[in-house]
Amino acid sequence: MESPIALVLGITGGIGGEVARVLVQRGWHVQALHRNPAALQLPVELRGHVEIVRGDSMQRRDVVAAATGASVIIHGVNPPRYNNWRGLALPMLENTIAAARSSSARIVFPGTIYNFGPDAFPVLSETSAQKPLTRKGQIRVEMEELLRAASAQGVRSLIVRAGDYFGPRKGNNWFSEGLLGGSKSVKRVFYPGPRQLGHSWAYLPDLAETMVRLLEREQTLGTFEVFHFRGHWLEQGVEMARSVCRAAGLAPRKIHSFPWFAVVLAAPFVEVCREMLEMRYLWKQPLELDNSRLVAAIGAEPRTSLDEAVAATLRGVTAC
Repeated sequence: MESPIALVLGITGGIGGEVARVLVQRGWHVQALHRNPAALQLPVELRGHVEIVRGDSMQRRDVVAAATGASVIIHGVNPPRYNNWRGLALPMLENTIAAARSSSARIVFPGTIYNFGPDAFPVLSETSAQKPLTRKGQIRVEMEELLRAASAQGVRSLIVRAGDYFGPRKGNNWFSEGLLGGSKSVKRVFYPGPRQLGHSWAYLPDLAETMVRLLEREQTLGTFEVFHFRGHWLEQGVEMARSVCRAAGLAPRKIHSFPWFAVVLAAPFVEVCREMLEMRYLWKQPLELDNSRLVAAIGAEPRTSLDEAVAATLRGVTAC
């Protein structure tokens, strides 16, 4: 029996790489699209297990050709460093939809909490109203609407929504850029919100395992599916910073308030800072994801202990 084929878009990113690892472990034939295969340095555990196909996610013909024979397309590609989301993110997803239509594949799409405004807090379910406050959040809503509209034409999709990402490989996320301040040498830890407010974090290996478990239940899935991943819900959000201190051997006094004033000053000149300011509202209220629908589908969520996950993440950050 031939192995099922999965096309991964964004294999060098956090979610794309982690899902590829799980798929390889499960015996899938994994293909990845990359503009320059000769220059791509895959992690050791993926070398020899992933077929690299030359192509560009912005070119529809490349994505359609790469998806030939695939039963799943992992849409893990994002514009780098928050640049030009409308000009890049929407066309890339439209290309993925065209490829899925051509190959009859299911799209796996990582959902975000950016889709929601404070009216939906503190607990987000799959049916919570999506009224984003930000430009990026509106684009994410439009992307999910593209998938919903495509489902009416038979294009299958699976959206798995999670909180802020962290994981053992490099990545542009709140953990590395916010808590660690973009530094590889952890000498102090920043926390972006009030310490007592709850916050949700998603350890990428656990999230990837969840996505693949859902894919393994294809016969039970509808054409358009949305599941929420609870991940590490910390009733006192500062517990994430405390875990970083434990892993790095730092005293709790090394936890500092995030320097929002510096971000405000830099925002007119640095796009990343502008995006961080837009998302600041997500740190001002508790935010938890209701995973009851997910648990009903696959049983208990995969869950690496917080300290183990944070320690692995720090090893990955400092090794980059």
